[in-house]
Amino acid sequence: MSLELERPPRQADERTALIGWLDLQRQILRWKCEGLSDEDARRPVIPTSPDMTMAGLISHMRWTEHIWLEVLFLGGDKKQNPAFDESSKNADWHTDGRPLAELLAEYEAQCTRSNAIIAAADLDDTGRHPDFRDGSANLRWMLIHLVEETGRHAGHADIVRELLDGTKGYY
Repeated sequence: MSLELERPPRQADERTALIGWLDLQRQILRWKCEGLSDEDARRPVIPTSPDMTMAGLISHMRWTEHIWLEVLFLGGDKKQNPAFDESSKNADWHTDGRPLAELLAEYEAQCTRSNAIIAAADLDDTGRHPDFRDGSANLRWMLIHLVEETGRHAGHADIVRELLDGTKGYY
């Protein structure tokens, strides 16, 4: 695995730095999926965490972006997001055997929507969902959280990929 990824400029303004770090972590997640078969993408490698698959990680991150920016920030309908499905634990990790390419395309589309939401707002704008405490956070806080969560799961993807086929790579 080798890919040319770059960090945001060292003298970036706040918005450029936040989006730059978030986009870098998103790219790392997609990169960790390169060359995987659908079978391997769905194969659990951690016995105590059967949902922790590469496909599951991509699905979860798609829905994580949706939660933070479309539901909590814009005040959208949470029913569209499987993470809120109380009848199924970890429903946002479940892929129902869908191809990895389809999951990656959905993640990419969600990231594009997220970036449009971010571009149209001020970092000091607050979320609009009244039912969740985190819905009152400002966009800056939500973006820092997304960088943290995406980076954490990119680290999981490092481990899962190495356990799947021994492939290692750091940008």
